[in-house]
Amino acid sequence: MKITLLTGRTSDIAEALGMEIKIIKSPLAKRLTLRIDDKNHLPVLTIPKYCTSRKAINFVEEHRDWIRNMLARLPTAEKFENGESISIMGEKVIITHHRSQRGIVLKDGFLVVGGEPEFLHRRVSDFLKKLAAKELSKLSIAKAKQLGKTVHHISIKDTKSRWGSCSSKNNINYNWRIILAPKHVIDYLVCHEVSHLLHQDHSTNFWNCVATLCPDYQDGRRWLKIKGKELYRYI
Repeated sequence: MKITLLTGRTSDIAEALGMEIKIIKSPLAKRLTLRIDDKNHLPVLTIPKYCTSRKAINFVEEHRDWIRNMLARLPTAEKFENGESISIMGEKVIITHHRSQRGIVLKDGFLVVGGEPEFLHRRVSDFLKKLAAKELSKLSIAKAKQLGKTVHHISIKDTKSRWGSCSSKNNINYNWRIILAPKHVIDYLVCHEVSHLLHQDHSTNFWNCVATLCPDYQDGRRWLKIKGKELYRYI
């Protein structure tokens, strides 16, 4: 991966390291940092202003074991397949391909997908994103009403690490993959984001608000921390 550092020199850091790595040059960064891109299964190196390529390479080398261990924890990327059993809003559903089926239909525990088999994964993904938009919007509006608040807009995103977010303008974003989680986990996430309509922080008042909307929120929160990454196997 060729990059041009702020010193003006071009350095192939990935080649020097012998690994695939994403490089981000940031004039705002104060130090070298490493993180893992869960979606793309890549280490991400952020380089601050005036940092030399040699220093950046040495930094990554010092953390090579950490990178290897973190990548090993990530689930292998998968595509939805015919005959696969998945969870949709906490209900077990079997994906079934029928070429003659027009579009895609969810009925009686089956997700029946039409068209050519090579397009099955994309069709299922698109269906789940639309379903997430519909169901999460209904849940969010209902929970917000309990707080006497109004959600301005709800969007479904393909985020790399965050499950949800709520802006100061009362716009809520959700990761589409949450539709594959158990129902109580979905309820927790919605209550979490809706509570930000009142508290734009994670203060005691915020968590008390979450508990009011979802008394068993700890179970959903724990599930996301432990098993949430497994849902990122779906690309």
